[in-house]
Amino acid sequence: MSTRVTKCNGTTVTLETTIDVGGPILKAEEAILAASNEMGAAATAQALKRFDADGEPITIGGVKWYAKQPKDKYYQTPYGEVLVKRYIYQKAGGGKIFCPLEQGARILRNATPRFAKMVAHKLAQEAALDVQRDLEENHGRPTSKLLVQELGAYASAVVQAREENWTYATPPVEVEITAVGIGMDGSCLLMCEGQWREAMAGSISLYDRAGERQHTIYVGAAPEHGKEGFCARMEREIAHVKALYPQARQVGIADGAKSNWDFLGRHVDEQILDFYHAAEYVTQAADALFDGQPAQRRRDWLDEHCAVLKHEWDGARQLLVQWQGGGHEGMEAGAAPAARREHPVFPESPASDALPALSGHGVAHRLGRDRSRLQNSDQATLVSLRDALERRWRAGGPEFARVAIDAHPLGPVLAQARTVRRADRR
Repeated sequence: MSTRVTKCNGTTVTLETTIDVGGPILKAEEAILAASNEMGAAATAQALKRFDADGEPITIGGVKWYAKQPKDKYYQTPYGEVLVKRYIYQKAGGGKIFCPLEQGARILRNATPRFAKMVAHKLAQEAALDVQRDLEENHGRPTSKLLVQELGAYASAVVQAREENWTYATPPVEVEITAVGIGMDGSCLLMCEGQWREAMAGSISLYDRAGERQHTIYVGAAPEHGKEGFCARMEREIAHVKALYPQARQVGIADGAKSNWDFLGRHVDEQILDFYHAAEYVTQAADALFDGQPAQRRRDWLDEHCAVLKHEWDGARQLLVQWQGGGHEGMEAGAAPAARREHPVFPESPASDALPALSGHGVAHRLGRDRSRLQNSDQATLVSLRDALERRWRAGGPEFARVAIDAHPLGPVLAQARTVRRADRR
């Protein structure tokens, strides 16, 4: 390795490296990337050492722990593996061990928080093999498919284990929130048993008076019987938002599924049918009106009326009045389903632009990237990572890393200890 640490002064590290930039520019760029990773690995190793103990006995929860001889361990970082010598502590009577470095640095499994975040972010979007290739080809960071899978599963387990107890503070909004858009969607996934079951996604968005979205909370859930877990989480988030903005108008948006409206009807002031599903009625009308006629006429008529539906504020009402009034021969039958619809259509409504980010189809697309049928536990892992991507690390990554230490066998002990202090030497 051509990189070396020349100076360490407290939290400041000075590095020196040599890079050969000769040859084609692509070769030079690869050399620069490799050198950058070397420097990142060297700096991360020094950063990790800051969190290690000094070998003195320590007291945790009134119990004294003693240091063993320092041992080497490899940690996974965004820049590659780094070897760090650190202290391991154990009680006099033996039993579980404790590593102050891993607790202080918030190590998730053997990975630093930044690398765990990178892998979880990529695994939420792509299959494990694609993540492995991406890390090697685009980051110059070789790794194994198994490491990607295990780290993703570990991060997801932390999310799922803490889900019922976690509360996320909504970031402060400087403008007045006048509307809250609550959206739900679902998509069927193929299970290993050959059955199709529905995964769910939801969003809760905050809008100002100008209709600009200020913040969105996303909720995702793998297939489950009765959707009880998903509905409970949505209700908890809705109650949280209503307590913050009691004066805001609550608007629900979904497709025509009855189960969605049974749930949303208890929580919203207005119910809105999304544009995509409302446009299906216009398509049915076009099929009835232009049966046996040139396809181009049908296409032109459909484009014109869908534009009215989408861009005119009362477009849906205009079409219904026109069709019910006999403005077009043969349209009454096609318009009947829309006329009976109890939910108005507002294409630019709250939640309509937020739901696709974690929609049921988006979840289904991600799960389909693995090109195979998945166990329910695997689907829960991927949905949890996608949920974490939207809500945990974007809103409070350090908090996620902090609570991840609870997965350590000594988590309960550490939680009870208000301070970890150095004990007197024997």
